[in-house]
Amino acid sequence: YMLEAVKKNQGHDKILNYFHKFKGHRREYPVLTPAPIDIIVTIFGVFIGISLLSILTFVYHAPMLAAPFGASAVLIYGIPDAPLSQPRNVILGHTISAAIGVSTVQFCGMSWWSIALGVCSALLAMLLTKTTHPPGGATALFAIISGAGPQFIFVPMFCGSLILVLIAVVVNNLSPNRSYPRYWF
Repeated sequence: YMLEAVKKNQGHDKILNYFHKFKGHRREYPVLTPAPIDIIVTIFGVFIGISLLSILTFVYHAPMLAAPFGASAVLIYGIPDAPLSQPRNVILGHTISAAIGVSTVQFCGMSWWSIALGVCSALLAMLLTKTTHPPGGATALFAIISGAGPQFIFVPMFCGSLILVLIAVVVNNLSPNRSYPRYWF
């Protein structure tokens, strides 16, 4: 009887421990406001990067804009030291996710389950290739819901992400506090 009570209590403890995780932890690091020069460089980088993609789209009719690039701009210009902001993650994360999104819609069509399958598959591929870039999930989702064709992989996703990264290399290094990228591959 005692052994059953201990086992029952352990099961109860596992459930309590699970819900205990929900409350989170105290912040162990201070939230620092970036130096004014870094804020200026960030805003300048986002403006130049998104402007160039917009000019290519609206003036030269090259379809270079995609919604996930807004989130990528926040990462690569706003927190350039983050692992998920590095060129490998940005360029390959978008390209791999675009390929998976296009493949998903080509083979499975668009439905609630194909959208979920495409985003899950894109995340799995990014994790396995060590190219995780959160906006890549949006890239796969967008490819599926828009019914994107194979050209979407190269233009706008590969070319657009490459342009954003190249601008980030030039602009982020204007700050004496930054060195971008931390690594290429």
